[in-house]
Amino acid sequence: MSKIAIIGAGVWGTALGFLASQNGHDVRLWSRRSQERLEDVFKDVNIILSAVSMSGVGFVVQNLQRLDIYPDTIFITATKGLDTATTRTPSQIWQAAFPENPVVVLSGPNLSKEIQRSLPAATVVASTHAKAAEVVQKAFSSLNFRVYTNPDPLGVELGGTLKNVMAIAAGTCDGLQLGTNAKAALLTRGLAEIIRVGTDWGAKAETFYGLSGLGDLLATCNSNLSRNYQVGYQLAQGKMLSEILTHLEGTAEGVNTTAVLIERANRRGVSVPITYQVDRLLKGEITPQAAVEALMLRDTKPE
Repeated sequence: MSKIAIIGAGVWGTALGFLASQNGHDVRLWSRRSQERLEDVFKDVNIILSAVSMSGVGFVVQNLQRLDIYPDTIFITATKGLDTATTRTPSQIWQAAFPENPVVVLSGPNLSKEIQRSLPAATVVASTHAKAAEVVQKAFSSLNFRVYTNPDPLGVELGGTLKNVMAIAAGTCDGLQLGTNAKAALLTRGLAEIIRVGTDWGAKAETFYGLSGLGDLLATCNSNLSRNYQVGYQLAQGKMLSEILTHLEGTAEGVNTTAVLIERANRRGVSVPITYQVDRLLKGEITPQAAVEALMLRDTKPE
């Protein structure tokens, strides 16, 4: 039995805590609203799992650095986003703050509300520390939640992060009722765009064809449970972004990720035509219909 501290009491953190507790682990849930002291919650834990939004990662890291964390304590990051200031991924932030500790990325086609209902699902835990990934695999695996290991944490993390941009595009596509053919083309080219960005970043191309890439892309871009999908869908219905985000349950990380990705792609010279149109749409520079037209009118070329 492991002692697991979960940071973030939202739907995702709660769902992961439920999975671990069902396996007999001692699970402690902490959020900013918790009355318990950090020192008490994180005392003698074997695993620390962060399920906070991207904007909260820095705050949590700074607070945990004040504590006496054992060097063999495993950090798991289940956050899907990019840091606005540095374009770093959550795992890169955690590893920089705790260089002696193993860091594991947990990502996959995991809609939180379906996990809470104990519907079948699979995910990926990735780390350069194979033993740490195996420990996490055993901690969260169950009959309804299959966990795979992977040695490419960057690819697994980017797959889960970048697909949120494509989910906004997919929601827009469905909101405009453009049909199955258009959406299939969008997601196919979206995956190619994700791989282009990911491999330039240093990830392995084959990782994006797995659960954390293609799998997560399919789940997020085809479900109204996805917050990012809802952003695109409601924009296509004529709603303002500020209004959508105000009434959204939780954080749509794809909004922030789009801006960060555009900055990095421009700096690296990577072509991201779908992300570019999503960025213009989110900024109110273009209508959903015009964004689609801009993509369809691109120069003809080999696939």
